[in-house]
Amino acid sequence: MPKIAIIGAGGFVFPLTLVRDILAFPELRDSTLALMDIDAARLGNTVAATRTLLDRYSLPTRVEPTTSQRDAIRDADYVIVTFQVGGLDAYKLDVEIPRRYGLDQTVGDTLGPGGVFRALRSIPVYLDICRDMQELARPRALLLNYANPMAMNCWAISTTGTPHIGLCHSVQGTSRMLAEAVDVPYDEVSYKSAGINHQAWFLELKHNGVDIYPQVREAMIRRHIAEFDATREGPLYEGANERVRSEIMRTFGYFHTESSHHASEYTPWFRKSPEAIKSFIPRRWDYYEICSNHDFEDHTEHIINQGLTPSYEYGAFIIHSMETGTPRVIYGNVPNHGLISNLPDGCCVEVPCLLDKNGVQPTAIGELPAQCAALNRTNVNVQELAVKGSLSGDKALVHAAIALDPLTGALLTLDQTHAMVEELFEAQKRWLPQFK
Repeated sequence: MPKIAIIGAGGFVFPLTLVRDILAFPELRDSTLALMDIDAARLGNTVAATRTLLDRYSLPTRVEPTTSQRDAIRDADYVIVTFQVGGLDAYKLDVEIPRRYGLDQTVGDTLGPGGVFRALRSIPVYLDICRDMQELARPRALLLNYANPMAMNCWAISTTGTPHIGLCHSVQGTSRMLAEAVDVPYDEVSYKSAGINHQAWFLELKHNGVDIYPQVREAMIRRHIAEFDATREGPLYEGANERVRSEIMRTFGYFHTESSHHASEYTPWFRKSPEAIKSFIPRRWDYYEICSNHDFEDHTEHIINQGLTPSYEYGAFIIHSMETGTPRVIYGNVPNHGLISNLPDGCCVEVPCLLDKNGVQPTAIGELPAQCAALNRTNVNVQELAVKGSLSGDKALVHAAIALDPLTGALLTLDQTHAMVEELFEAQKRWLPQFK
């Protein structure tokens, strides 16, 4: 049975969700789980929770805790990455330094100054992981990346030739939300999505083979744009908390995959002032504050008590399909080699992927609608320069990347941008060995 390494296993709850998902498949219960984190105390929490799961369900899974990345990767068939280099200390700098310049990020982990500097901290570690995999892992071992910024991290990984796929839950989550919005059973809905991570587009939405996009457009505009009431609460982000994505759909014709809180950071229109933010996102959602106040024990107990039912994260399904040959379709982030013809070759794209014993097989989409690809390219430009800047140690490319960021350009002058970038470099230099 396979050896599955989780790098960053001491993280907030998510690693335990992945463990639970793996254990949900009887065919994977004889696996070895190598749980690795550089923080032994945090790792110990995940290991203890994992052993509680194993004891509760009398499972034979072997657990190998370690603070050594190389030991975790040695003989691994799958390497799952879910870490945040620099932890909350670095993340606080990603958020608070730009905020002093007037750039308010609600998440700051995908694009913009926060996303770029998170990538700069992460890419050297990914290169180390890839080198260790090439030396120590089993032939054809697969790297499954869950850490943001997804596109920049995966683009850097692709330069090493390491087999990999980047995984997110935005397609699954948004497709469920849209099915609920038009009151149709989710298991009767089919869809096709493609683009880039956190900005892929639902190109088709069908209920039992019948196009439901007109109903979706009407429902989302009615609920989230027309005479919205910012005080209402509800499971569909009622009260205009999906106003951003609904406005993007009204302009560009298609609904995209990541929440309005995230999406508001990737364009120049929605965060230009405190008043604009309150209008487009009336209930503030601050991811740094959520992480800072996270209750590990409460969430751990919740996951354990859910039983061995898999979440809709793709990781365990990929491993199960590759081990058993069970065919599936998932959405993954992979290098663009002829998959989306009007996005740059080699960039990281999110497309449908077939799974079976032969592994992950991305499917070609062809052209995206021109307006959708155009918006994607504004983000890809930033990703490309940030990755090249990190790989070459060229600070000038990082300055250019953040200058091209749509939200930064809408809020800051070039002089302000350069000053902010230099302040971020100085504050984070201990995590940026590639810049001398």
